[in-house]
Amino acid sequence: MDNKFILNFTPTGMIPTKEMTSHVPVSVSEIIEDVHKATEIGITMVHLHARDEVTGVPTYKQEIYSKIVEGIRKYAPELVVCLSLSGRNFGELEKRSEPLMLEGNLKPDMGSLTLSSLNFNKTASVNAPDMIQSLARIMKEKGIVPELEAFDIGMINYAKYLEKKGLLDPPFYFNLLFGNIACSQANLLHAGVMINDLPGDSFWSLAGIGNEQLKMNSLSLAFGGGVRVGLEDNIWYDTARTKLATNSKLLERVHVIAEANERTVMSPKEFREKMNLAPGNGEYGRK
Repeated sequence: MDNKFILNFTPTGMIPTKEMTSHVPVSVSEIIEDVHKATEIGITMVHLHARDEVTGVPTYKQEIYSKIVEGIRKYAPELVVCLSLSGRNFGELEKRSEPLMLEGNLKPDMGSLTLSSLNFNKTASVNAPDMIQSLARIMKEKGIVPELEAFDIGMINYAKYLEKKGLLDPPFYFNLLFGNIACSQANLLHAGVMINDLPGDSFWSLAGIGNEQLKMNSLSLAFGGGVRVGLEDNIWYDTARTKLATNSKLLERVHVIAEANERTVMSPKEFREKMNLAPGNGEYGRK
């Protein structure tokens, strides 16, 4: 087991609002500051969602993402930056792929790619085959690495299909997400089957939705994987839901659990080398 683990920080997401928790970073400046605090605590990469500056609702707009990326890279030029290409709110390829058009010092290293459609509690995330393949094709053309999101074992199988079609190239990075109502549940059997079925040359992190976040993060740290953690997946610090979390407190707890398991956070530089990413400091995306 590698003692280094990938710590993927997810500060905002699409669901949490200021009405739900004052701790969720929504504005450009709030997101930049939360990521700044996270880099001081220690993370490998950040998975970013942008919000409209007036309404606070999720947005795909390049102009918002560019401000966030620019602000982060002023103090963390090596941090691996992934931009969300989620299909939960936006159905058109032009909108979902817009963040991939950023270039130069604003170019993302990675873009999220959910590998099938799925239902959440109240909404659907629609990812038709042609949409998935089109996003994968654009990322390949632009030298941006897909952050592969799998909520069940069928999505892992679809990643293998995309590799056969030449749309995905190893090494791969997977977020395996557990506990969503209509997908794989947060238990040892589901996790083991999904991990076992990953293609060769894959790096992976486990995520848990809501109360399952701490459980799956702890499991992954004990058994050699990475961690996806942040207010995107869970706004509560305790399973009784009596104490709202902050991103910093969630990250600090992961570090405590990691230390108990004799594991340390993989640096952005190390992850870049493993994923064949450019070194940062002005050079981003695939080498």
